[in-house]
Amino acid sequence: MVTSTGQVEEAAGLLAIDKPEGWTSHDVVARLRRLTGVRKVGHAGTLDPMATGVLLVCLGQATRLVEYLASQPKAYLAEVTLGSATDTYDATGRPTQQSPAPDLDVGALEAALAEFRGPLMQKPPAYSAIKQDGQPLYKRARRGEAVETAPRPVTIYELALLAYQDGRLRLRIRCSAGAYVRSLAHDLGQALGCGAHLSWLRRTAVGAFTIEQAITLEALAQACEAHTWRSLLQPAEAAVAHLPALTLGVDEAQRLLHGQLVARSPEHAVLAGPLRAHGLDGRLLAIVQFDAERQAWRPLKVLAAAKGW
Repeated sequence: MVTSTGQVEEAAGLLAIDKPEGWTSHDVVARLRRLTGVRKVGHAGTLDPMATGVLLVCLGQATRLVEYLASQPKAYLAEVTLGSATDTYDATGRPTQQSPAPDLDVGALEAALAEFRGPLMQKPPAYSAIKQDGQPLYKRARRGEAVETAPRPVTIYELALLAYQDGRLRLRIRCSAGAYVRSLAHDLGQALGCGAHLSWLRRTAVGAFTIEQAITLEALAQACEAHTWRSLLQPAEAAVAHLPALTLGVDEAQRLLHGQLVARSPEHAVLAGPLRAHGLDGRLLAIVQFDAERQAWRPLKVLAAAKGW
């Protein structure tokens, strides 16, 4: 929508995009800026160019909530090819290990997969978007620099073998934020002694957002041409719908909107993580955290005072 001054009226909300193969996450963000005219656009969790599927994109003031989306669990369908490891841990890389795919039965595969279920320490790929000294690691790796990544804790909630044929495993995976399916494929190959790489990946969900809700870039372009794309936006507060809710009275809401602490009974203090604070009318006001020392709710992000909310 264009105002009388010729400026595009800022939109705020979420879009679940079905990212096509060959596009980077930043390519998608740039495309959305061009299509919608919205300048403030950000994605919630990088998806590699070879991968397809759910990429959550925030527009306008919803970009302030990206961190709460990025921390959500992810679900994938993946194919892992045994007998060939690569430097990127996927099909786009240079081979680093070649060997015949082992003749394994389902029992042996299940035993190997069992070692990767639950909490574990995982080493991210050298070719990753993780920043070190302010620069993504993949840029250093592409320059031929030695890149060392430190293992970090992740959780594989589900790792199901769907099919196995000709050295290729089809897997269903649900994992915590920060887990790399590429690393999982590589580590599985090392455990089996034959090497492996990720040969196909589709993200099917991020938190409660599923592939069935996602829209293709082609469909979005058509909606933009028809000036109906705003109807596709999910409200910005959908980004924090998974957080526990806290309802504040009128006076408490006013204090919070001015960035002040709200002292009250800590009935939600036992809950892990931040909460979303609403007014009596149901409007989302802020993201808050209980301050145990002061026995009060402390605003982490005040939202209701922001333009567009």
